[in-house]
Amino acid sequence: MEKLYTASVTAIGGRDGHIKSSDGMLDLALRKPKELEGQGGATNPEQLFAAAWGACYLGALGSVAAHDGIDITDAHVNVQVSFNKDGNGFALSADLDVHIPGLAHDEAQQLADKAHKTCPYSKATRGNIEVRVTAV
Repeated sequence: MEKLYTASVTAIGGRDGHIKSSDGMLDLALRKPKELEGQGGATNPEQLFAAAWGACYLGALGSVAAHDGIDITDAHVNVQVSFNKDGNGFALSADLDVHIPGLAHDEAQQLADKAHKTCPYSKATRGNIEVRVTAV
């Protein structure tokens, strides 16, 4: 594998802490959400993961769409990352709702599934967390 880019972020204090990237572009407080008995008022790891996955997924969607000659200029994805309790402690799950205006539902679902197969974040989570990808 050839590394093309490496992001470097330092995290301090866990879910009630702070994160900062080596280039200073990311510099955020973290707080547990109120739903997890936290104080809220700042971002959390699940929001950051959902944001990163959504951006990466749209890149993959654009790539597979271009290969198929499909314009997805107005496409967007809503990513919900959930923090869940399971029999072994805690686990994540995710729902990706993919909006591709102008495509029939079946064609949009096929394109959404292709993007899910190629997206690096989707690959990283495959077999590790429950993920649902739905064209809406």
